Amino acid sequence: MNRALQFGEGLFETIHWRGRNYKLKKHYERLRSSAEFFGYPCPEYGEFVREIEKATAGNKNLYVKYLLLLKGSEYYGDYPEGYETKVLVKKLPQTPERVKLCLSSYRRHSRNPVFYHKTTNFLFSVLVKREAKIRGFFDGIVLNERNFLTETSSANLLIYKRGKFFTPARESGLLQGTTLELLSEEISIKEEFISLDFLKDAEGVFILNSLIKLLPVLEIEGERFRENKELVKELREVIERRELLSESSGNLGKG
Repeated sequence: MNRALQFGEGLFETIHWRGRNYKLKKHYERLRSSAEFFGYPCPEYGEFVREIEKATAGNKNLYVKYLLLLKGSEYYGDYPEGYETKVLVKKLPQTPERVKLCLSSYRRHSRNPVFYHKTTNFLFSVLVKREAKIRGFFDGIVLNERNFLTETSSANLLIYKRGKFFTPARESGLLQGTTLELLSEEISIKEEFISLDFLKDAEGVFILNSLIKLLPVLEIEGERFRENKELVKELREVIERRELLSESSGNLGKG
C-alpha cells in the first residue's frame, strides 16, 4: 500500500540540478538522516544519483524534485516495509531580485518533529504561502509558540546586524536548508532564538533555499530594510563556489 498517499509518509528533496557536486551530496545526506529518524528505508547514494541522471537525460540547470514514497502495511501504526521513488523534472522557476514578506497567522510548535524534516506532508507550508500571496507578499514568516522566528514556507532566514550574521535556532522548529548550511561552512552564522524586535535596525535580511539561492528582503509588514548589493553579491559568490565543489569535498573551514 502507498503510505505516502494514505498517511503522508514520504520525504523529498528540491534540487537545482547541475550534475554531481558537493551540494547534491548535502541533499542526499539530509534525505538519509530524515529516513533514519523516522525509521524509513532509503536508497543508497549511487541509486539516488543514477535515478536523477536518468530522469534529466544528460541535461543540467534544471529543477529536480526527488520523492521517496513509503510503502507497506495499511495500518497507520506500522513502520513502512519498502519504498518507491519518483523524480520530477522541469525548468527552473523565475525568481524576483528582492522580496517583501508578511507575518503568517499560522504558528509552528517547536516540539513538532515534522517541521525538522522535508516531508511530503507539506500542507502547513501551502497554507502559509497561499495566505502571503493573497495579501500581496512573496511569502510569510512563521513564528513558533514562544513568538520566536522560524522560517518562511520554504526558505531559511538570514539576518545581518552589527556586522554579524544570525539565523533562527533550529530548536525553534525549522528545517535547516542545504544552502544555509553551505554558507555557514565558510561564514560564521550564529543560531539564536530570535524575536521580531531583533529585526529592528538590522542591516540586512535575506531568505535562502536551493532554488532562489539568496534573496534580499526589502520589507516585512511595513518595516523596510536596506539592500546592500555588495553584500548580496559576496554571499551569492560564496554559495556558488561551495555548491560546485566536488562530491568528496569536506568542510574547508570558516573564513
